[in-house]
Parts: sequence; C-alpha cells; structure tokens
Amino acid sequence: MTQTWTVSGMTCEHCVASVTEEVAQLPGVRRVDVVLANGALSVDAEPPLSDDAVREAVAEAGYELV
Repeated sequence: MTQTWTVSGMTCEHCVASVTEEVAQLPGVRRVDVVLANGALSVDAEPPLSDDAVREAVAEAGYELV
C-alpha cells in the first residue's frame, strides 16, 4: 500500500537522503520516495504505516510532517 505525507524543512538532497534513510528503517517498508521540490513523501509498505510512526522517523531525521 502506498501512502503519502508532506515533510517540511527540507532544503537539499542531503535532507532527502536523511528522511529516506529513517523512514526506510520502519518495519514493512518496501519503497520510499521523497520529492524535495514539494516535500512529498511516498511510502510503499505492508502493512500500512501509522502517521505516528512516520512522524517519529521524520523527526529523527530532523524534519516534521505537516
């Protein structure tokens, strides 16, 4: 299942890599796509991820979900 969120605070490709790395570590994640231009975070995971789990992973990378 693919889910989408928006991440705020990213300014460069290093930011994208940090968010991707943290979210990819969540259980069940198969693919993570992050678009710097609009802050889009798309995750393919089974089972679906909770908003709280994604929020915590994004926060661990230094950013936040909006």
